[in-house]
This record gives sequence, structure tokens and C-alpha cells, in this order.
Amino acid sequence: MKILLVEDNQEQAQFICKGMQESGHCIDWAKDGREGFQLATQQHSDYQLIICDRLMPEMDGLHMLKALRAINMTTPVLILSALDSVDERVKGLRSGGDDYLVKPFAFSELLARAEILASRFSPVTAQVDNSLSMADLELDRMSRKACRAGKNIELNTREFHILEYFLQNPGRVITRTMLLEQVWGHNFDPQTNVIDVHISRLRKKIDSPGTTPLLHTVRGAGYKMEVLE
Repeated sequence: MKILLVEDNQEQAQFICKGMQESGHCIDWAKDGREGFQLATQQHSDYQLIICDRLMPEMDGLHMLKALRAINMTTPVLILSALDSVDERVKGLRSGGDDYLVKPFAFSELLARAEILASRFSPVTAQVDNSLSMADLELDRMSRKACRAGKNIELNTREFHILEYFLQNPGRVITRTMLLEQVWGHNFDPQTNVIDVHISRLRKKIDSPGTTPLLHTVRGAGYKMEVLE
């Protein structure tokens, strides 16, 4: 599932992003409503769910939500808010929200609500997105299994998420910082060699001798996954 999180609290955002990534979902983070609106409406954004905070600077959650609904965007929206009165919940739902979760919350409840909401609105899309591929390499996000040319590839959790991120961004240069943020969260020193170690192990598994290399190093920039002619 591809999710857009709009949350101005960095600690809260990191908590949600980490949990969603560990649950096998792809998530982008916008720090306020204005940035969230821009990401949600850019071409090919194809988010299956938007999770947005109620109170934010620049543009708050309800104003962003009203702006999205005004241009007929039907992506389901889950509102997060510390405002727990019935009136506030009703206001959120009447502004175009599809669900409302009061802070503080358990991540397990957020995950359950998010997955149910997304599957209810776009079951076909969710089913298609469970499978990612490039050339003869395939990744099943539901079973968390990978194979190349019909041969199973054993991946640990980090390797699975790294490969998933590359396959979601074919041909795009992925920097070490991007991988640290998307796969590990924000708690690592950017100078650490943990990325290089995991990339080396992943490359040995998916680009075995006799196969066409898919994972490439872009000197001075990072890595990218594509089929080179």
C-alpha cells in the first residue's frame, strides 16, 4: 500500500513511518498541509491512503482535506487528532474525512484502520500493487517472497524492504540518505556503512553469476535498479 502521511510532529511522523515500513507499506511524509496537498496532487502520486494530522502550520488538515475534495480527489483520508470531542469528529468527517483516530493511539489500531480503509476504497489497486517486478525478478509483498527466473531468493527483513523500495522506484537514483530514511528511519549516522553492507549482500542474491545485473552503483550519488541495454 502506498501512503501519504501529513504530520508536522517529527517524532510522531517517524513513529508512524517506521511502523508502516516494517508492515510492508510504502509511505511518504509531508510536514504540513500545503506540502501534503502538493504531494497528493502531483502527477502519478497514486496514493491509496492519506493519513493527516488535524492541527498543522501553513495549512491544517481540514483545509487540506477540503481542498482535495474540491478537486474531486477521492483518495480515502484518515484524520489523526488530539481533539476528541464528538463535534470535532463530526467536523472532520463532514470535511471529507473517511475515518477519525484520536491521539494518542496504538499503532496496531492505526495500521488496522489504514489497511481496512484502503482496501475498502481500492481493492483492485491494492491487489495489483502486491506484486513488484523487473525483468525476471519478482517480489510478492504479501508473502514477502522474492524469486528470479523462478528461483527463490532468501531475504531478511532489511533486504526485503530495500528491494521493495528499489522496485517501487525503477530507474531512479536512490541515495544512501533516502534508504536510511525509508528503511531504517532517521536514527542512523548518514556516514555509516550499513547501507553498503546490505546493498552488497542484496546484490549477491539478486544478481547471481549468469544473470543480467539489475542493481547498479551510481558513483558519487547512490544506487539504482534498472535493466541496462
